[in-house]
Amino acid sequence: MNNELRTMNKFRRGLTLTELMVTTVIGLIVILAVGIALAGSIQGWHTTYGRVYSSVNTDSYAVKRAFDAVIRKSCRQGVSLDPAGKWVEVCYYSPSAPSTSNRPDRYTRFYLEDRELKLKHGSLDASGNKTESGTAILCSNVDNCNFKVDVNSVQMLLTLNDDKLGQTATIVTSAVLHNP
Repeated sequence: MNNELRTMNKFRRGLTLTELMVTTVIGLIVILAVGIALAGSIQGWHTTYGRVYSSVNTDSYAVKRAFDAVIRKSCRQGVSLDPAGKWVEVCYYSPSAPSTSNRPDRYTRFYLEDRELKLKHGSLDASGNKTESGTAILCSNVDNCNFKVDVNSVQMLLTLNDDKLGQTATIVTSAVLHNP
């Protein structure tokens, strides 16, 4: 009997090959599941980051800011609109103009050209003649841009489309004309 116990103890030390293989497979399944979850999480983060900081979103924010800044300082009497709504031009007083001036001395035109929304600005002389001082590209990848003028405000409807990323954004912004 003593010999039998010694023999059984000899065989009970350690793990069997079957137990070791089952444990290894279970461990691999757990590691694989965690790896797949982590990879999916990273991919989702990259997708979200790409959408938030894409050119469509950053351009739309920049265009809104520029449009609002120009329109809010513009005069009601100096607004010109294309009959088809494809461009709008506003006049305003330069910050250095004397407050007694009865005519605006600056102008800005928003217009679409070659899928780019552009801004042309310059000065006005006493007889209303324009002298262009510069042009800036506000954004690219523009599918459509329309302007509308109300009595006290100017509205812009802008559609941006980044074909590479497959993203489209439609921006509607309106700003109230400030000066009398």
